[in-house]
Amino acid sequence: MTTTGFTDPRPLYTRATEQAAALIGSVRPEDLTRPTPCSEFDVRGLLSHVVGGTRRIAVVGEGGDGLAVDPSAEGVGDDGWAAAYDEVRARVLKAWESDERMTGLVRVPWGEVPGHAALAGYVMEIVTHTWDLAEALGHPRELDPELAEFSLANARRVLPDSRPRDERTPFDTRREAAADAGAYDRLAAWLGRTPLNRP
Repeated sequence: MTTTGFTDPRPLYTRATEQAAALIGSVRPEDLTRPTPCSEFDVRGLLSHVVGGTRRIAVVGEGGDGLAVDPSAEGVGDDGWAAAYDEVRARVLKAWESDERMTGLVRVPWGEVPGHAALAGYVMEIVTHTWDLAEALGHPRELDPELAEFSLANARRVLPDSRPRDERTPFDTRREAAADAGAYDRLAAWLGRTPLNRP
């Protein structure tokens, strides 16, 4: 839905978190040490980052300082990731219910932006990390291409072709996607990711 000149990211964020939750729920303890396309994370580290980052956007939506939130989750047991993510994503959805939150300015790691832009950025983040996890797990389920198309359009708008990797743009330099690449592989390529066990 379009609201005063922007696409409301909340329905897409809800769908993206449902997709992520289903995939996280399929992770077995023996999967936690698998590598992911994020070279700094194995599956356990990626799940910690996803839960911690989701907690950050919950705090932002609640009017707090998201930058004060550690974007990692400590103290989650190997069998607790699905429950931890379900809890924090429910908190995000509640925190961002208000229409006023869409237009008010909020502070996120990449700057002070309207709420709709912040949440759209977190759609891109969770969709990308869902692909990372799917790669690590061998693609056990099909992912929603509309979420990847939205995220790719956002990435092209906010991330230039060539950029430094730093705390504001924690993505590698764009690489070329194959001519017949699907939406997720095109998103991954724009963010500098290389699929696992594929050319």
